[in-house]
Amino acid sequence: MYLIIRKTHKLPHWLQKISLSIVLIIFLWKPALLADMHIEITCGVNAAHPIAVIPFTCVSNQYNKSISIEDIASIIAADLRNSGKFNTIPVEYLPHKPTKVSDVIPTFWEKMGINIIVLGTVHINYDESYIISYHLIDTSNNPALIISENQYSVEKKWLRYVAHSISNEIFEKLTGIKGAFCTRIAYVLRIHNDQYPYELYISDYDGHNQISICRSTEPLMSPAWSPDGKKIAYVTFASGHSELVIQTLNTGLVNNIISFPHHNGAPVFSPDCKKLAFSSSKTGSLNLYIMDLESGEIKQLTKNRNNNTEPSWFPDNQNIAYTSDQGGSPQIYKINVKTTEIQRLSWLHTSNQNPNVSSDGTFIIMVNRHQGKQNIAKLNLLTGQEEILTDTLLADTPSIAPNNTMVLYSSINKDVTTTSNLELISIDGHFKAHIQGEQGDIRFPTWSPLHLE
Repeated sequence: MYLIIRKTHKLPHWLQKISLSIVLIIFLWKPALLADMHIEITCGVNAAHPIAVIPFTCVSNQYNKSISIEDIASIIAADLRNSGKFNTIPVEYLPHKPTKVSDVIPTFWEKMGINIIVLGTVHINYDESYIISYHLIDTSNNPALIISENQYSVEKKWLRYVAHSISNEIFEKLTGIKGAFCTRIAYVLRIHNDQYPYELYISDYDGHNQISICRSTEPLMSPAWSPDGKKIAYVTFASGHSELVIQTLNTGLVNNIISFPHHNGAPVFSPDCKKLAFSSSKTGSLNLYIMDLESGEIKQLTKNRNNNTEPSWFPDNQNIAYTSDQGGSPQIYKINVKTTEIQRLSWLHTSNQNPNVSSDGTFIIMVNRHQGKQNIAKLNLLTGQEEILTDTLLADTPSIAPNNTMVLYSSINKDVTTTSNLELISIDGHFKAHIQGEQGDIRFPTWSPLHLE
């Protein structure tokens, strides 16, 4: 199929808002900006489809002036590799480096078993604006065919975002699945012996552009994005006991919304952003509740003496998966918010907990405990099949990418480190990667929605 997309993109309006919010957050919180985290592949590259991303040609109209810019090709190559579906060929192994489509010689790539390559150019204008163009080329034909192309005009500060946008387009063109490379993640970093040991961070999905949005002397837990990506709900102990707050990212404003006696935790927005589910032990037992975010009205869902917690909404806004020990050991259950009818979903091994429902409602990622290990498991809701995806000692708090291709979670591998770090795994468990930070324990990772307004 021959498809050409030729248009010059400008950045969406929401990015300008995000830019403003970042400035405000920096002003409000005086954050400590960390060095970028980096992703290390630990399993699965050889099984992925090979693809070559040729270093982009740089054309500058600023004579005699040295300009350092983002390596667009390297970012695209890393994105495609991090998806687990593509094996991007290292630059040193490329058989040749064409600078334009007419220079591409298909037989060179055929010998390496590569039938898809990416060519691109960065034009630097006199006003230091940039025009980035790329071609996605099928080399299985002779002459090679352009199967997709595009062009962006941006300021320098958005070059990395443009690279992720190009990755999204390539990924969707080749797989039929929307790319999630422009998404962000939130997580809690704990640095021992620091004045403010707990910080809530947001960053790009790959750990770049880390920004602190909350610092505290007391624990911070369970961040959850709103479906529009404008707010984050989380648990704070700043007042001496657990409270639920919602922070608006473009103002830094923090609203305290739940402060019942005893424990309050596990907030999560409904997909339509109208309700917030959470757990509370205000009556003595840990039960599930939902708050109408417009009226403030609160409804109790579970009403028993067991522990009911960790809610996760199904995409229909009518059902919630959650953890309960009402059967003896913690397992995953499902409750209808209107009828409060309950159904048990998981049965595998000693226990299952911390459910995370996929955005299409076809599977649940959860934490499985068995024989002293705590692993990430997948429950297929269409077949009922349960599958262990990891082989580690202490995996926790999984979060599914909004396009349902990857899972982010925190883990301690005592063979390597005693601190908690982030791990990335494909939804079939074949691809695994480690996201390495510089310091501290990283916990409670949560993936943003696919589209940030």
